[in-house]
Amino acid sequence: MAKADPQKTFNVHEAKTQLSRLIERAHAGEEIVLAKAGVPYAKLVPIDPPVPARRTPGRFRGLMDLSPLEAVAPCFTDAELDEIENRSIFPPEH
Repeated sequence: MAKADPQKTFNVHEAKTQLSRLIERAHAGEEIVLAKAGVPYAKLVPIDPPVPARRTPGRFRGLMDLSPLEAVAPCFTDAELDEIENRSIFPPEH
């Protein structure tokens, strides 16, 4: 395995004691190499920030106009809706 840059290579024990600092360096753009017994083993690298989902104005327009039953009606049969509406909030006693 190739030798790594000593300024950016840290043995595991040293990395554990400086983890917060190393994470900040990686976040700033550096690639930090973690080594076991001097042999490069893993790398800390920065990650790309997540891309926020694009909002679509008005995509929920009209949903507030529905009654709660109309909003869930397509999900249940009439018999299932009757059972939900008439179900006791208390479990049956045994």
